[in-house]
Amino acid sequence: MSGRALSFGSVAEAYERYRPGYPEQLVDAVLAYAGRPIATALEVGAGTGKATRAVAATGIVVTATEPDEAMLTELRARVPGVATLRTTFEELPLTTTYDLVYAAAAMHWTRPEGRWDRVAALLRRGGVFASLGGPLDIADPGLAAVVAAARAPFLATDDVPSPDGTPEESPLQWPGTELTASPLFEDVRQVELPTPTVMARDDYVGLLSTVSAWLELPTVRRTAALDAVRAVLPAQVGLRRDLVLHLARRADGD
Repeated sequence: MSGRALSFGSVAEAYERYRPGYPEQLVDAVLAYAGRPIATALEVGAGTGKATRAVAATGIVVTATEPDEAMLTELRARVPGVATLRTTFEELPLTTTYDLVYAAAAMHWTRPEGRWDRVAALLRRGGVFASLGGPLDIADPGLAAVVAAARAPFLATDDVPSPDGTPEESPLQWPGTELTASPLFEDVRQVELPTPTVMARDDYVGLLSTVSAWLELPTVRRTAALDAVRAVLPAQVGLRRDLVLHLARRADGD
């Protein structure tokens, strides 16, 4: 994992406070796709447990992996009883298999080399892989432009590029592109889960303070950038959250 991927622990409490959770329809979509009971699941890059709690609430036995101890501390407090492993995806032992392996806004941080071989090795035959991600953008184009201008002197963009260079306008997004090309997986699907939300101004600024690109800014510049954004925001900020769920099944071959 890159330094940017491991930057969140410094703001673990803020991450838990300001990052939104995941809708019930996420787990519903995964279970419907599986078409059979899921008893066990492995989560990659669990963070503070935003997705962990949604999956564990269904009775699935979740093992949550996360390389940062501060993030795991938050997760254990929020989702007590869930098994946790402090490890990167790359260092995770391939000694146990699961009905489901999933990642929420985390898979793009993993190392490309051997990524899908490791996922397949962690899945039981016919097991399901699920990856969820997507931007959280200001819904009003006019306000979005004003905010972009306010932050421009400090940070041009906080987007994370597609790991395989797939353009934003492509009908099939990453990791669906790589999963489709891999012989290790079949029945690849892309499901869109629009989840609009509204956040108070200070909560939205707090959320920005947990984004990796903002965390890379020197403290003084980051504070100035956040203050500049706060100054142009209304009291309530409407957000467009275009979540995209990718699903795939481990192929039947050994």
